[in-house]
Amino acid sequence: MTADTTTGDAVTGDAVTGDTVATGTGRRCARPAVRPDHTAMLDELYAAYAETVDERQWERWPDLFTEECAYTVQSLENAERGLPLAYMLDDCRGRLLDRVKFVTEVWAGTIEPYRTRHLIQRTRTEAVGDDAYRVRANVVVTYTEADGPPAILTSGHYDDHVRLTETGPLFADKRVYLDGTPTRYLVYPL
Repeated sequence: MTADTTTGDAVTGDAVTGDTVATGTGRRCARPAVRPDHTAMLDELYAAYAETVDERQWERWPDLFTEECAYTVQSLENAERGLPLAYMLDDCRGRLLDRVKFVTEVWAGTIEPYRTRHLIQRTRTEAVGDDAYRVRANVVVTYTEADGPPAILTSGHYDDHVRLTETGPLFADKRVYLDGTPTRYLVYPL
């Protein structure tokens, strides 16, 4: 298995040519090409996202989203079963701003803070319009409490809709699907 450096796709077979992806089964799947300059901008968005949440720059977090946006954290099991239960469900920008207020003001001093580190790897990027992409990326989040060793908080994947705007790419819909139960309660966005 190889990785297409243009799209971040995992590709079986030995070729990725233009708008078709060799699947290794003799079939070819048509897929709109992803421009290399857009790929670089998407990578920068994911790097900015990881830096923002890992450095707890909460006031900057909503700036990574479009004005009309959604952010959801849900177990993969609940999603696969069609259950609407979620760890976090922010269905508009106002809710993202509320989350920032809760983390920085309401819960301040009442929770045990922890540091996170996000390891993010894009596995699929699809153009879904002139200035829009659907991006799937695996994610592992580690955490460290003030007096403890690092540990894995959770793992899963992002299923994101990203729009290219005049200021750069932004998340229009960010869905986080967790592989299992996090090792501790979630306070911060993933």
